[in-house]
Parts: sequence; structure tokens; C-alpha cells
Amino acid sequence: MNNNMIDFTKLNFTSDKQRDKYILYHYLTLNYIKNNNLTQQEAEVSATNIILKYKDNLFTKNGLAVNLASNNIEFFCIYFLQDIFVPKSNNTTRNLANLHYEIWEELQKIFIDDTHDMAEFILPRGSSKSTTINKALSCYLHCFKKSRYSLIIGKRSEDAEAFVSDVRKFLEFDTIQKAFGTLVNKKDRTVNKQELELDNDTMIRAYGWETSVRGTSYSARDGIFRPTVIILDDVLNENDIKTDGAKERAVNKFYKEIKESGDESVYRNNVKIKMATKFLVLGTPLATDCFVNTIRKDVNFKVFHRRVTNIDIDDYFENNQYWINYKKIMMDTKLNEEEREQLSRQYYNDNYSDMQFPTIWEKYNCLSLAKKYLTKRTAFMQELMCDCENVGEKWFKSIRTQSTEEIEEHTFIKTMLCVDPASTTTNRSDYSAFAVGSIADNDFLYIRKGIIDKLEFNAYCEKVIELLKQYEDITHVCIEKNTFQGADVKKIQELIAKDKDLSSRRIEFINKMQRRNKDEKISTIVSPVNLGQIIFNENDVEFIEQIKEFAGQRYGNGHDDSSDTVAELYININEIQTNSYISVLDIKKLF
Repeated sequence: MNNNMIDFTKLNFTSDKQRDKYILYHYLTLNYIKNNNLTQQEAEVSATNIILKYKDNLFTKNGLAVNLASNNIEFFCIYFLQDIFVPKSNNTTRNLANLHYEIWEELQKIFIDDTHDMAEFILPRGSSKSTTINKALSCYLHCFKKSRYSLIIGKRSEDAEAFVSDVRKFLEFDTIQKAFGTLVNKKDRTVNKQELELDNDTMIRAYGWETSVRGTSYSARDGIFRPTVIILDDVLNENDIKTDGAKERAVNKFYKEIKESGDESVYRNNVKIKMATKFLVLGTPLATDCFVNTIRKDVNFKVFHRRVTNIDIDDYFENNQYWINYKKIMMDTKLNEEEREQLSRQYYNDNYSDMQFPTIWEKYNCLSLAKKYLTKRTAFMQELMCDCENVGEKWFKSIRTQSTEEIEEHTFIKTMLCVDPASTTTNRSDYSAFAVGSIADNDFLYIRKGIIDKLEFNAYCEKVIELLKQYEDITHVCIEKNTFQGADVKKIQELIAKDKDLSSRRIEFINKMQRRNKDEKISTIVSPVNLGQIIFNENDVEFIEQIKEFAGQRYGNGHDDSSDTVAELYININEIQTNSYISVLDIKKLF
């Protein structure tokens, strides 16, 4: 535990005044130890004496607390923003973790010690990075007028508006108004959804990522100011990583537009009299070459990178017997979804202490983390481990197979044939892929037959007919339209009409253009496959091997036919509505 940390949940204060004095005493003691080289006992005596000396001016304007906070970001947050960061009887705030104190220590180096001008904070989702860094820091900088103009850039304009709204609320806390006066003045200052001009002649302005900030400045009463601080807070979304062009645009936006909005340091007689614009990038990487990871490799940025846990997460879940047993319950095809959830949770509760692993904050629940890892590993690695370096690894870590006999024992509710045809049969062309899939009464999807082959047009159409005859319960055929523009569907329907057995069957065709990004589509089956909720026929070796090799369109062997077809089947079969029919018996047939 960090020596600075106070476990407020173990302290009982009789009043707010007592808690305030305790916080002040604690940080004064730490200050004397650090800056005056005093022992713990000597520092405690000095802290007590100065509190007694300034007893009537501890928390008021220009008081002891203001003086201490002017060069101590951590103390400012713990005392002046205590309604956000301190657990009290009237809130549900958690104790802070080492992580948050380390963040404030890093901000101290940037804004007080002026050790560097650019920093990136790569942190897990849910770690309170926006509040701990963006909002708290903005309050500190503007209370003390250390920034005349702060520019905050969020993902969307709605995020920017929410930021301004929150910072405004923080600045109206009693602790801040008592010490710094009324900073928010709607009558005489610019205060709206995206701008917060304070009564001390400073401005906080927030923009969405899509908005241009070129040439932005703040016209104050005593001059025009370029941004002192520029913070980019989780600006990426999925559209920024879909293509190489999108990734490049995001990077160029920063280097060619946002970075140019800053200013250089000012020196006189070799003495720095004005710091350069400080740039902070807060985020979670979404791809190996996304904007966040590009900044990470920029030598001008100091990187602060933390994961939700420091254990080898893959090794842990592969070798911990308790979690192996838990996963088996989740994969048990003999149970329905509700039974699997109930039994797996009961198993976790029964073995609670043996299924805990270290996390960076008490907020992170091991069961919730484990379920996300086991069902959505890619998202878990990106959002919580902040790791995209392994994006080029195989997407499918575990593929569950059964024999034809085992699969066919199940009762199937709905069955579909999905086809991804190829237009050519050259060595470099894609395969034509066929997947016969059925959802059983246990909610699992069985790929009863998976085929990849290089077939010319007529042979491919004949293969569809062959599969329709082999699997008489196929009610829907889904064929990608991009390749043959519907000509293949017309041909197959003609062949069906000529076949005496097939012509009497009710078969519905789904033939639509595919415009969705393939990686995005295939990502929908990563978790169900890895979790064993999509089960394959062990005889379809070539089909399965191609799925095993898939590592995204940017990586691997370039073939996505099997995985793309299974993904298309998975999406479409779940949209099929099953109907119950009442059979009417002709009584005449009994005689």
C-alpha cells in the first residue's frame, strides 16, 4: 500500500471538520518528511504546530490548505475534491488504489516539476482515468490559474459536453468555493455546453474528436492565449481502426492539427519563464497501429501503461483447475443457458477464495473479468489488458469438435446452409465455403458439415443440391450475393425445380450483398467458438484448420472463407423465426 494512501473505510470521523483536519494533517506530515528531511515523529509535531498556528485560516482563501495544494496535486484531489475521491457515509465511493496515486505522482512531475511536456496514459476501461486525470487535473490547473486555456478533446461532442458539465459541478463544491471563491459566473462569463470561462480569467473548452481545433485560442481580458494544456480523452472509436486510411487520418489529425495548436517554451537569459503546451493522451488501444499505439511509440511521449492484472492471463486460465472446471460448466451442452449460469455461479461461490486473482483496483470483480475473458477474449485483451500487440495472433484459441454420430444425436430446432462462393478456381483465389449449421435444443450451434473447395460455377451449384439432399431439415440457404449477383441462386432454384424430392420442399433463400467489415463480422463468433458454444464436425479437418489459422484480414494466410461463412451462418440463423404447426389428421385415413 502506498504510504500516501488513507484507508477512509477504516476511519470513523465524528464530523466533516475532523475529517478535513485529518487530511490536512496527513499531507502536511508527508510534506515535511519529503521537503524538510524530517523523521515521521518530527514531521507529525511540525504538522500539528502549523495547524494550531493557522487554526482560523486552514481551509479559507489563501489558507493553509490552499498553500499546500498549490504544489501538491494529490492533496488537492483528496481534500478539495473529496466528494469524488473520499468514501463517506453518504456516498458509494470506493477507496482509491495505488494506481490513482501513481497517476497523480506522474501529473506532479509534468505540471509542477516540469520534467516533460508530453505523456500518454494507457489504462483499462473502468479505471476512472477521465475523472482522476482529466476532470481533477482541469480543476487543479484552473483553480490555481496554472493554465489560462485548457483544450479537452473527447470522442464525441456529447462526451465534451458531459466533461464541461462535470468540471463545472466540481468547481462549485463547497470546499473549492470556500477557498477559491465563486469561479463559475454565468452572468458575466461564457458558460455553455462546451465552454467554461471562469472568473479568474481562464477558459476550459471541450471539443468532439470530429471537430477541427485549428487556430483555437482564448481571448481573455488581458490578452489572447493559445492552449496551455491539451488533453485527448479516449478519442478513438471503431471507425478509426476499420481501415488503414482511417488509422492514418486519426494519426494525422493529431500531428498536423492538434499538436500544432500548442506553443513552445519561452526562455529569457536561459531561464524558462513559460512552460510549453502540455499534451496528455488518455486511452485504450484498439489495434496495433491505431492512434494510441502510434503515440506510445513516439519517443517524445512518456508512457504510463497499466493492465487490469499483472498475471499472465492466458497461462492462468489455461492452468488454474478451478477456472477450467468453471469453463466446463459453461460449455456443458446437456444444460440450458439458465442452468449453466446458475451452476457456474454456484461453483464460483463455493470456491471463491481459490478463484481470486490480483487486480489493480478493488472495483474489478474477478468473476466479471473471467467471464469477459472466457467469452470475449479479444475485447478483454484490448480494453482491460490494454494489449493489442497480439492482434496478429490466431483469433480462435480453442475449437470444440464432436463426431458425426455425437452431433446427429441432438434434436435440432432450425437448420441453415450458408455458402460463400468464389468466382475463380486459381491457386490464389478464395475457396468456395459451405457450412451446414443447426441450433439444437441446448442452444448450441453445431456445424454439422463444413467444406472448403475450389469449384467452378456449375460444380458449386451441384454441391448445394447435394447438401440439400443430404440434410433434409435445411429450411434456409444463405448465399453471399457479391460474387454472382444472384445468378447462382437462380441456377440452384432451377435445379431444385427439376428434382422430384427437392421440388416439394419449402426452402427459403437469403441472398444479399455483404458490405460489413469482415473482421468485424468474424469477431462475432470468436467468443462462441472459443467458449465451445459453436461445435464442429471432427471430420471436416481442412475447414477447421482454416478457421484455426485466421488472424484477421491484415494477418495470417489471407483466407477467411471458413470463418466468414460460419460467422454469416451464426448471424443469420439466429434471425430465423421458428413456428409451431398443428397437424390435422384426416379421419378417413384411419379406415
